[in-house]
Amino acid sequence: MPRLGTIALSATLAAVFTAAPQSNPGRDGAAAPALFPGGETLSFRIEWRFIHAGNARLTMTPSNNSGGAGWSARMHLESAGLVSRLYKIDTDYSAELTESLCMVSSLLTANEGARRRETSVTFDAARRKANTVERDLVKNQTARHEIDTGPCEHDSVAALFRLRALELQPGHSAEIPVSDGKKAVLARVEAQERETITTDFGKFNTVRYEAFLFNDVLYRRKGRLFVWLTDDERRLPVQIRIRLPIYVGTVTLQLEKEGKA
Repeated sequence: MPRLGTIALSATLAAVFTAAPQSNPGRDGAAAPALFPGGETLSFRIEWRFIHAGNARLTMTPSNNSGGAGWSARMHLESAGLVSRLYKIDTDYSAELTESLCMVSSLLTANEGARRRETSVTFDAARRKANTVERDLVKNQTARHEIDTGPCEHDSVAALFRLRALELQPGHSAEIPVSDGKKAVLARVEAQERETITTDFGKFNTVRYEAFLFNDVLYRRKGRLFVWLTDDERRLPVQIRIRLPIYVGTVTLQLEKEGKA
């Protein structure tokens, strides 16, 4: 199994949760969605080239950010099986969000093979800036970046929850503000078709969405990103798929378990 593939698995999984339009497609964040007051934990099985490649756990809980109501998001990603033996991946991501899911700050700690990285991003809505600090914990090197943003940017986790709160029907699309701290873009999301999806968790009627984040939009690499949400009031993300060039392959996440945070 090529090392390029395992690196791509880790690098692209951080993007799979960014497929989310907001009900006001501009950057002001004024239209907050109906959120999930009790918090939630979603567990996913990751498959790559038809093997069990890893697991992901995503948690969203209510919190107070600087004295105001908000949300805390947590994501844990780890490799499994053959992938773990060849190139172990153990990544933790956390983010603090406002009540309307606008970014406040985030922290990514990534252990990928021999690499150890820490990336923190702070969003300043008043100045419309995002400041990123990247630390290579092995080489003891630090890099800093500052970019211009809108007053409300969504991270890779909160965007999924916003999508679930929006009933975007097949044949419709929206533009959304997305930022990873290095780049801020308006990305298009399409609601494409209704499909029936069968997983180990069950059989579901879903709506398939495509988020246009690859091909030099937010990410330079070529690829396509799809999200399947249940076509009911829960709008659970039961499947997420990244189609990458043939030398890397397709990464699929399927929901295995849901529960309270």
